[in-house]
Amino acid sequence: MAPAWVSVALLPAVNVTLAFLVAGLIVTLIGEDPIEAVKILLSGALGSAEAIGYTLYYTTSLIFTGLAVAVAFHAGLFNIGGEGQAYVGGLGVGVVVLALDSILPGWLLIVAAVFCGAAFGALWGFVPGYLQARRGSHIVITTIMFNFIASALMVYMMVNVLIMPGQMTPHSREFAPQSWLPFAHDIAADVGFDMPSSPLNLAFLLALLCCVLVWLLIWRTRLGYAIRVVGRSDRGAVYAGIDPARIVMWAMAISGGLAGLMAVNTALGVTHRLLLDFTEGFGFTGIAVALMGRNHPVGIVMAALLFGVLYQGGAELAFDMPAITRDMVVVIIGLVILFSGALDRMLQPALERCFTRTHRDSA
Repeated sequence: MAPAWVSVALLPAVNVTLAFLVAGLIVTLIGEDPIEAVKILLSGALGSAEAIGYTLYYTTSLIFTGLAVAVAFHAGLFNIGGEGQAYVGGLGVGVVVLALDSILPGWLLIVAAVFCGAAFGALWGFVPGYLQARRGSHIVITTIMFNFIASALMVYMMVNVLIMPGQMTPHSREFAPQSWLPFAHDIAADVGFDMPSSPLNLAFLLALLCCVLVWLLIWRTRLGYAIRVVGRSDRGAVYAGIDPARIVMWAMAISGGLAGLMAVNTALGVTHRLLLDFTEGFGFTGIAVALMGRNHPVGIVMAALLFGVLYQGGAELAFDMPAITRDMVVVIIGLVILFSGALDRMLQPALERCFTRTHRDSA
């Protein structure tokens, strides 16, 4: 039997390496140097304080959506609805700030917006959880459907209700400055450090706090224990006196709340208004982040950082190497998702056999 680190650490590393090898082959076929492409990608993502700020900004959103998928997965649920839950969470953030930014002080307004973003996302996650727990609907089907409903709801609200008067582009008016989350470079300037401007903001610390809270929830609380038991066996949970239906609804509500918090990073942290497509597909990328991170907060942070590097470095790569278009960068990211998601366990039997054989020979 191979040790746990083979599955937890070695297998994701091998999958990512294989994805980059295939991507390198594609880059070679279009006539570019893959080594030079990797250098540009890493330099664009990690080569300066400004680049790191952009990378960590993307990482922040992916931490929220990765945690959302992970919590549901521990309950045996595959939540495909992070995108829709983030959309509705954004509506919660936007509605509260637009309604109250002329009344509430800044700190209270931010707290209310964070709470409502999580609450709206939790409600949007709870409904598919309820449908599975009480009506037998499959969670994958309902969460996919709820993505489309959330998208349609967002379009309606932005075009007919929240649009800034006199504008053709569907976005809200700008939030009052007291609702803006501080940027990292502004915080650094306040304590005497000079940092280049970037979209990195205080939501990054909120994402890390959520990682700690999710770890405490899943591995240090009775609810977390019940979630893991239900994820392993419904029958075992019933035998232990746990109501699987109740746990499914709780898990999906928590999952949706975490996805809803993604809007805090974008709406309160950077755009300072509600935009139509603010999720940028991160709700779906969070699935790969959770799978690559083995549904553990530490692994999710590392996987989110990898995808943050790909998003930021890929933008620089498309700029410096015109032959590698933005679509090519999407293909590279897709390869990482393919090998870390759909083909995640493809190499596990071979790795375990190799480790077992090596260990037996050395003994």
